[in-house]
Amino acid sequence: MDATEKKRPSGRRMSPSRITARSLQLLAALAFLYTLYFAKTLLVPIVVALLLTLLLGPAVKALRRFHVPGVVSAVSLLCILAVPFTLLGMELAEPAQKWAQRVPELSAHFTQQIDTLTSAFEGEAQESSENDPSRDFFSRLFGRDDAGEEAAEDDGNSAVTERITQGGVEIVVYLLGVAPVFLAQLITCLTLTIFLLVFGPRLFDSAITYLPQVSDKDAAHGLVDTIEVELSRYILTVSIINALLGLTTAAALWIIGVEDALLWGVLVGLFNFAPYVGMFISLTVLTLAGLAQYGFTAFSVVPALIFFAINGLEAQFVTPTILGKHMRLNPLVLMLWLIMWGWLWGFIGVLLAVPLLVCIKLAASQLNLPIHWVRIIETRA
Repeated sequence: MDATEKKRPSGRRMSPSRITARSLQLLAALAFLYTLYFAKTLLVPIVVALLLTLLLGPAVKALRRFHVPGVVSAVSLLCILAVPFTLLGMELAEPAQKWAQRVPELSAHFTQQIDTLTSAFEGEAQESSENDPSRDFFSRLFGRDDAGEEAAEDDGNSAVTERITQGGVEIVVYLLGVAPVFLAQLITCLTLTIFLLVFGPRLFDSAITYLPQVSDKDAAHGLVDTIEVELSRYILTVSIINALLGLTTAAALWIIGVEDALLWGVLVGLFNFAPYVGMFISLTVLTLAGLAQYGFTAFSVVPALIFFAINGLEAQFVTPTILGKHMRLNPLVLMLWLIMWGWLWGFIGVLLAVPLLVCIKLAASQLNLPIHWVRIIETRA
């Protein structure tokens, strides 16, 4: 046999049709992601309405057994859900407005404090340069004198004042621009939730009955029922845990004399809906609050340390004990999921990321998908 006719090593090579199929799948995935990104103003209220429907669906079905009309039960449940948030918002409106007005001033103050600390470290070098005989020569050569330094200091003070004023104006303009969009999304979300709770079950039953693509009717009903029950249980449990975490943190901060402790407790409970990321945001907020009240002292980090201790107890003992192993999620998968939804939809995407991942995990388990996909999402020992 000729050397040129040697057998080439066999290897797995993708056929052109398979390469085309994979490329189309990649393009479809990218198109889906960019659709989520650019259509977030439309999709956010729809997704929130769907999650609220899954959350309140079991309660509406239970009330329907007692012959309560769907419209009455849906509106009543939404009112019951909205009343605590409304009362809490009214209670926290004044301190939140106060801190929003203080943000530019505190930002400029922290900048000045950092500049002061930096100048303190450079003080010895400046003193030695002042005693240098050649300083006067170079000052005259480059046009620098004491009067010029005083003028520069005055310019710095005016720049700080201008920064405070500009920051306050920017916050007001941003809030005025966001408010109409937020109000429209809120009305859309609530209206769509009521319609889904009232007319969604009948529409779903009709789709299951008449669509030929759905072969197993009972499995489809079982899938939706399981997701409703498990998601409701998960969201209610996590909400109670986060509410208790916020109240405990607020009580601890109030005991040590932190101003507006209830506001910080509510923010802690809200941020804790985003695992890992929420903890770091809460630590940053409480550290800044401590610096604003106590200045650059050792006691300024005490509020953040108190929260860190309480959060550690909650994350290591309370949540695993109550939720159990069947609702645990892989930390790496969860972090990548949070980053992706934070990039897509911002802070609201971070809050919605975990419920969406729980829905995907439950659906994968109920649809008998390959077990390794479920194991990837779950926490491994």
